[in-house]
Amino acid sequence: PIVTFGNLMSEGTTLSRRGQHDKALGCFNDALKLRAGDKHCLITRSKCFLKLGDTENSLKDAEASLQIDNTFSEGLYQKAETLYTMGDFEFALVFYHRGRRLRPDLHKFQLGINKAEEAIVNCIGNPSSVKLENKEELCFVSRQAERKKDNQKQQNKPTKDQKQTKKKSPKTEQQLLGALYADKAFLEKLLKDEDLMQSSTRQGIKVMDLVLSGISYLNHRRDFWQQQKPMYARAYERKVLRQGRRRDQKEKPSEISRYIAKNMEDIELLLARGSAEESCRKAEHLLKRIQAWSEDQVPNKNELTGYLHSCIGNAQLAMGQMEAALRSHKMDLDCARQNALTDAVSRALDNIGHVYARLGKFQQAINTWEEKIPLAQCSLEKAWLFHEIGRCYLELDKAEVAQDYGQKSLQSADEEGDVEWQLHATVLVAQAQVKLKDYPSAILSFERALEKAKLVPSEAAQKAIIA
Repeated sequence: PIVTFGNLMSEGTTLSRRGQHDKALGCFNDALKLRAGDKHCLITRSKCFLKLGDTENSLKDAEASLQIDNTFSEGLYQKAETLYTMGDFEFALVFYHRGRRLRPDLHKFQLGINKAEEAIVNCIGNPSSVKLENKEELCFVSRQAERKKDNQKQQNKPTKDQKQTKKKSPKTEQQLLGALYADKAFLEKLLKDEDLMQSSTRQGIKVMDLVLSGISYLNHRRDFWQQQKPMYARAYERKVLRQGRRRDQKEKPSEISRYIAKNMEDIELLLARGSAEESCRKAEHLLKRIQAWSEDQVPNKNELTGYLHSCIGNAQLAMGQMEAALRSHKMDLDCARQNALTDAVSRALDNIGHVYARLGKFQQAINTWEEKIPLAQCSLEKAWLFHEIGRCYLELDKAEVAQDYGQKSLQSADEEGDVEWQLHATVLVAQAQVKLKDYPSAILSFERALEKAKLVPSEAAQKAIIA
């Protein structure tokens, strides 16, 4: 069956959000076969590889997107994130800085700079304590080679300090392993039982080997988590949370940005997983916190305020609280208009139209969505927007206007090459023709829609069209 690039991207993104990264990877691979070299698809696949721990392929995809467009901010950020995960903090810092120069409005680059700098300081110490001598023919590569040789010598002859650092302190291990720390302590206790260690299982495997492999696995996990989220970062997060409880204590902008970014991610994930009530509660709490901060602490305060009203409205809509959702989205619209935020205006109009349509107020939905038409940024967005407007006109028994909007939707879907929206638009046109009693045209439209339904493919759509 023929599937579209858009459908594969959408399905892959949904699977990735659910944590099914292997299945999502298959969707992104298929999508790139249909549209080779698409930079957005390369980045989503790179993120997928990173989640699976395949940093090499993640880096390849990020670099491939930058070869297509070297000013692609998402590509720069993903390359920096991958390098950071690989432990190449210095090179990650370079790309975080490049991204911030291109897009100073994206706070994630500043957050990346902060964490990379902290990681470097954590590894090599404070730069002020390092003295460099300016000698002739100072070669970075040769210095790196000499450093590697010194490291190898030190590994062969470990000092007392190195022996001490190999074993993590119990407190550090407990913070890294969490609930698994008790399991490690239990396994280490078993090692002291000599009789048990000499025994074997029914399969002939020595108990000592099993215990040692378990301890080795937990040590690997400890080291992995230390790299993914170093102890300085954990302590830093606890510090931010403590400062959050003290309203009268001033916070640094970087700390606030970290706190906001983490909570924004949680709000979106909770709603995507169906926990609308918890998402709404978290969004309302974050909104109160942001309103309490000054514009110096949160430079994009107005933009975040509007976005949180939008998140609250979406959660309320999912809970069936229609009137409350309408109020929240209207607050988002007011905030966007006051601050001349075009994208936010488009988002708010979209959401308000959906709520009106769910309430059965089709004329208000039409008025809202028609206001959004000039703000639509691509053919695919216009395709569903014209379709929704046409559907509302059909509900109001204005079949002729509904047919016109159905044709507009079909034209936009053709421009994008999206079969699914071609199907929706063709069905709308056919239903409008039925209401206009233009039955020969309606039959032809339904037949065209049936062909589209076979391409999607959708058995339910085929049965409905045939009926």
